[in-house]
Amino acid sequence: MSDTPDSEATESDPIEPLIERLLKELGEDPQRDGLAQTPARVAQAMRFLTKGYQEDPTEILNGAMFEVSYDEMVVVKDIEFYSLCEHHMLPFFGRLHVAYIPNGKIVGLSKIPRVVEMFARRLQVQERLTMEVAETLEKVLQPRGVAVVAESIHLCMMMRGIQQQNAFAITSSLKGVFQSDPMTRSEFMELIRHRKASFA
Repeated sequence: MSDTPDSEATESDPIEPLIERLLKELGEDPQRDGLAQTPARVAQAMRFLTKGYQEDPTEILNGAMFEVSYDEMVVVKDIEFYSLCEHHMLPFFGRLHVAYIPNGKIVGLSKIPRVVEMFARRLQVQERLTMEVAETLEKVLQPRGVAVVAESIHLCMMMRGIQQQNAFAITSSLKGVFQSDPMTRSEFMELIRHRKASFA
């Protein structure tokens, strides 16, 4: 007789009974057809949307750093992100633009969007998300400067409260030469103003 556990006999996520109780408090019947699997689905979705808590930004970057003499601006723009506002747990989403000026070290370009996603996959406010990306790049790469600008729309503003459908928020975090040198800052702002080019 095999002592391999039955793959179907999996423990339920502790989030599931909380969602079931929430549905009852809202006046719903968690057992009806359309909602019977909802607690499990919500638990799975919440684990995915907050998976950034299980990741380390330093590990993401350290595995792809290279010593290079390049000392001009590196820009990765239009990085899409999706996050949950920590105040109402409603989505906010948009784009981040990231730049840094190397000081002997560069990082693989794909790692910057990964760091953005990692911080976005936590309960967030846009201001902190912007700062965390900038501070992480500054700490790990030790560049001459880092700049991050985030643009996003917030469903907590659109669906409730003031119900503003066309409002969006812009936040920035500037470090090193991006903060101290107006020409460097101006160059970055000009570069991110240009929309995506088509290479087709």
